[in-house]
Amino acid sequence: MFKRLFWIGVGAAVGIVAVTKAKAYLRTHTPDVPRQFFMGADAEDENVPVRTARALYSEFTANRELREAQLNQALINRSLKTVR
Repeated sequence: MFKRLFWIGVGAAVGIVAVTKAKAYLRTHTPDVPRQFFMGADAEDENVPVRTARALYSEFTANRELREAQLNQALINRSLKTVR
């Protein structure tokens, strides 16, 4: 359990760092028009790591809740089959 949590944390940290570094590279090495195409209108915003972490967390939570609902439905269906 702790090993899995550790690796999830490492993966999230690496994802945040990778996105932050990629956006920093785009910010410094691309002209204005392509930069705004890739990064949007808020290309000069410095809160990229915070926004990235929030987006990763919300996506993780949504996928976790979806999977939980699928597993609960499968459990209910299996319980109904054994009752009949």
